[in-house]
Amino acid sequence: MSEKAKNARSRHQLHVLVTVAQLICWSAFGIELHRAIQGNSLSWAYVFEWPILAGYALYMWKKLLSDGAAQPSSPAPETEPAVDIARQRYNDYLSRVHGTEAASSPQPPAARQPTSTPLTKEGDASVE
Repeated sequence: MSEKAKNARSRHQLHVLVTVAQLICWSAFGIELHRAIQGNSLSWAYVFEWPILAGYALYMWKKLLSDGAAQPSSPAPETEPAVDIARQRYNDYLSRVHGTEAASSPQPPAARQPTSTPLTKEGDASVE
């Protein structure tokens, strides 16, 4: 199955899901409103809860649709050779600045060892 077909299928499933969610939320709202009018005081809380839940479902539906449209369908292009050359020159410069030898390796230069003298508990430099 192609990527475009998968995307269309998932969008269709999302539309069906939000439609079912809206039907459930608004049906429950109607039932709870009817019960609240008949005297069930607890149902008044649900009268306000179901429309909020329906609104949240619409918000998430819209957000998921916009996130799906923002994703690129093709992989990112590879870097140009000029970019790789510039990156290698920069890594060579960093290795000269930090005094390391292996600049052409893809790994970053090793961490420098501390050059200061360790401190004692009192804060004075230790004498060895």
